[in-house]
Amino acid sequence: MTGYRNIEYIASTSQAAPLRAEPAGYLPALTGLRFVLAFWVILHHLAGRNMLLGKTIDALPGPISTLVHGGYLAVQTFFLLSGFVLARSYAQVTWSKASWKKFCAARFARIYPVYLLSLCIVLKFIGETMFSSSRTAGQKAGYLIDYTFLLQGWKPNPQVGWNTPAWSLSCEFFFYLCFPILFAVLRNSRWRTIAASLAICILMPIVLAHSGLPEYLKPLYHLADFAAGITTARILVLFENRRWVMSRAAWLYWPVAAAAIWFILHPRVLWSVRADLNSVLRPLNVLLLLGLALGGGWLARLLSTQRAEYLGKASYAMYILHIPILWWFGRGVVHGGLNITGVPAGILYLATVMAASVLAYEFVEIPVNRWIRGLVSGRVEAQAVSYELAATG
Repeated sequence: MTGYRNIEYIASTSQAAPLRAEPAGYLPALTGLRFVLAFWVILHHLAGRNMLLGKTIDALPGPISTLVHGGYLAVQTFFLLSGFVLARSYAQVTWSKASWKKFCAARFARIYPVYLLSLCIVLKFIGETMFSSSRTAGQKAGYLIDYTFLLQGWKPNPQVGWNTPAWSLSCEFFFYLCFPILFAVLRNSRWRTIAASLAICILMPIVLAHSGLPEYLKPLYHLADFAAGITTARILVLFENRRWVMSRAAWLYWPVAAAAIWFILHPRVLWSVRADLNSVLRPLNVLLLLGLALGGGWLARLLSTQRAEYLGKASYAMYILHIPILWWFGRGVVHGGLNITGVPAGILYLATVMAASVLAYEFVEIPVNRWIRGLVSGRVEAQAVSYELAATG
């Protein structure tokens, strides 16, 4: 279980107020998009070598198989969404010591409760590692510290796969620390500043890589994605009052999605210009979010349906629980008494993950989220609260 590729997904929301509210400015298509991305991540994991659907997906036509294996690329869109939603949520908030305290509590409440649940699910396997004689006491202490305080994203592979996608939460907490500063710079920016911001977001990871910064310092590399999301939110504000843009929104994300798929299928074309896939996809993701946010076309309507929206709200739980569930599924279903393998096992696993994520969303994420925020403050900024909770639950 230690070999799963790291994929990240982060919902960026939280605070109190009616969870079913849909305030002005709420963009349900982006909530539905979260489910699609999370599902892509899970399929990517299932397509790995010796995984439940590995042989089945490898047998599919080449382009389809390549796209499934490219599920790790959802990281960029997830982090852009994180910056985008926070910028929309806190657009009217005046920052102070009190609002910063509420913000930190909201961020912790959004991420940590379901993450803690994920560790409880694999507690048996954590115990096995802790009592194993194959690891030193220092290694075991390091594993516990990294997983407890979400330091995985700042270190090389921790060599334990209790919940490998959780390294992305290290990135999110770092982004949260940076958000007030980034937002202060971009909050009222005009086109010149926006263009400069996007240029920096595209070039920064390339500069960091050429400077010799270790690749495992993921929060520093992915900060560009988060900042691009904040910039996207500002672009949307400038576009929202322009009817000619609204009427052509569907034409924005279709060619962008086609271009992104083409680059994923043909990454070698970038080698000659020493470009990487993430750098090319970053501006395309900005345009994709803008197109869906502006709401044009049948795809945006499909992602805005009640079912897609609800699954989008539960998708953080789906993302952060799917590897812990896979530990038990592999031991009890695939290699245990049931001995179910192949496509039937994959379908049963996906159904289990989705059912567990809905239960976690309803009975852990929502109530614990409210309780933690209530400990800090009985009332918080209404616009930030209503938009965030409606956007991602």
